[in-house]
Amino acid sequence: MSVPALRQIIGIGGAAPSPIREAVSRSGVGWYPAVSIGLLGMVDQFHGHAFVVLAPELSRSLGIPRSALAGMLLLSALAFTLAGLPMAAFVGRFGRRGLVSVLTGIGWSATTMGTAFVGGGLGLAGITVADGATSGSVRAVHPPLLADSYPVELRVRMQALYRAMDGVGNVVAPLLVAALTALAGLSWRGVFLALGGASLVSAVVAVRLRDPGYGRWDTARVRAAVRGAQRSGAERAVELGLVEVTRRLFLIPTYRRILAGSAALGVLLAPLVTYVFFFLDERWGMGPGARGVFFAVIAAATTGGMAVAGPLGERWFRRDPSSLLRGAAGMLAAGLLALSASVLAPAFWMMAVLYAVFSMLLAAMGPFLTASVLSLTPARMRPHATALEGVFLVGVGGMAGLLLLSGIDRRFGTTGAILSIAVPGLLAALVLRSAAATMNADIDRMLERLEEEERTDAAREEGRRFPLLTCERLDVAYGPVQVLFDVNLTVEEGEVLAIVGTNGAGKSTLLATLAGTLLPADGTVRFDGADITYLDAKRRVGLGITTVRAGEAVVDPLSVAENLRLFARSLRPGRAAAAVDDAFAAFPILAERRDHRAATLSGGERQMLGLARAVIASPRLLLVDELTLGLSPGAVDDLLAVVSRLHRAGTTVVMVEQSVDLALRIAPRACFLERGRVLYDGPAPALRDHPLVRAAFLGPRPE
Repeated sequence: MSVPALRQIIGIGGAAPSPIREAVSRSGVGWYPAVSIGLLGMVDQFHGHAFVVLAPELSRSLGIPRSALAGMLLLSALAFTLAGLPMAAFVGRFGRRGLVSVLTGIGWSATTMGTAFVGGGLGLAGITVADGATSGSVRAVHPPLLADSYPVELRVRMQALYRAMDGVGNVVAPLLVAALTALAGLSWRGVFLALGGASLVSAVVAVRLRDPGYGRWDTARVRAAVRGAQRSGAERAVELGLVEVTRRLFLIPTYRRILAGSAALGVLLAPLVTYVFFFLDERWGMGPGARGVFFAVIAAATTGGMAVAGPLGERWFRRDPSSLLRGAAGMLAAGLLALSASVLAPAFWMMAVLYAVFSMLLAAMGPFLTASVLSLTPARMRPHATALEGVFLVGVGGMAGLLLLSGIDRRFGTTGAILSIAVPGLLAALVLRSAAATMNADIDRMLERLEEEERTDAAREEGRRFPLLTCERLDVAYGPVQVLFDVNLTVEEGEVLAIVGTNGAGKSTLLATLAGTLLPADGTVRFDGADITYLDAKRRVGLGITTVRAGEAVVDPLSVAENLRLFARSLRPGRAAAAVDDAFAAFPILAERRDHRAATLSGGERQMLGLARAVIASPRLLLVDELTLGLSPGAVDDLLAVVSRLHRAGTTVVMVEQSVDLALRIAPRACFLERGRVLYDGPAPALRDHPLVRAAFLGPRPE
């Protein structure tokens, strides 16, 4: 299918979005998921606001210095940030996002109520960190769950609704604290107990929340359109782990720039909160009560702004997804101008209006960024993507802002400090603006890959036989330098393939990509039909892929026998001793030197030790990189004899060789690389007649 057709399937393009009530009604989902998730996000604010407002009472009652309370808040924020990725890994593997949302809601409700019973600083610190950790689901689980609960045409508006309910929490929480203390006469312990009970009620309301499945409204529709019918529900043969997903996400150009922009934004936001409190106190003489009312009004105005941001973003998204990032960048830049003008304003009302404009624009860009991240990342990776964005916003940018800019007010004053920290904000706007240039291409690439995966899965279910190894359209780069360009390669089971080329042609880079030590910027690697493009090297060994590189397979301080036993126990623990005996039988010279340190071996013997690992592994696919480089003819013959023996035993072999003569000795088929491109792929004997090969290796044909 064409990319425009795939876009249309997931709701990009076409007519203007329907009114939100009509779209929700037509989806058949109803309002329950949105309200439940929004309530959970709202009550998550209760503990933090109560902690800040009641900080003086906590300090006096428990004898805790103010600096210690500030440190507890920092630890809570750190726990919140770090907990997101483990939660993302869990729900990415097992699903159950509705259950996780409810359980974490119960968790932070329990910590809020538990605060009422602490007896000292250590207990308060522990329960504050626990509150932050349970709140990790707010960023990692809530936005992707909301995105999968409703059609794509509601994506931006539902994220805006969620942010609006979060803003309601910012208004309600401090007002509740004030009401419970001033009107109900509760102590700080009673306030935490009451707020925890209210939070628990919201968690109970959400108890019927269910996980609709990953990509229900976009991925599943593309799969159905490609397959012609709904999928059977079978999962992928190879699922990625946390580290593998993270590596995969960092390969998406737009996402990398969003992370950089989030980090720059965090540098602005972390010190800004503190500086604004001091600014209101010093410039306008506002006490604690007045400041509380001021921020409650600002939060209310910000929440109302979401009613405009949601529909506006939805129209932009349907017309051109990249406009979300351009819009977010423009809002941030305009907001920073309003912030700068507000601290210079001569009248209080003018300052308040300008600061409200800044807050509204800053809040409005949030759903735009979240919807962008959810739209350009694969469905199962969305929890990781939103959690990682939080790490960069709070953990990277926030910590950097606190460390680098927290003392700038002593040099320039509070007003000068606020104006100074607008600089990283402008940098964030520029980075987000640049991300828009790649967003549409990244979405299209994701859709094309999804279509390709579905066609492959359909063929597998029909019993189609696949080559053992397939590379399609591989692009590989080291930073900004691209090394491989659109490489396509197929290796049938039982083949021996030689990859030849001059120095710098990309041979070792290709082999490292097949082995999993390098990841491609684009393209696919399949093993027996399963997509292993982003699988790490260790897990590929478990699939039956073993790599032998010149000089890299030896642990020098260990003896020969210890090297082999170490490898055998990690790979074949049940029969490690027998596997080592097989390796010694294949290399008698290693048996003679079994007790010698590996560092004392000759070059040829070290290569034998590396190849002995392949004998132990008995792999389906053996990747050999320049095994014979610099060795004597006799050592070369011994090594090639073992490779031939492994091949006869059923191992498929891919060899990187700079010597065409050696390649022709063992490989019936050869691939010639030049400047990162495949210029020849066919029978090895015909390789001699290729003009570029003759020019590079063999010289002119004799007359």
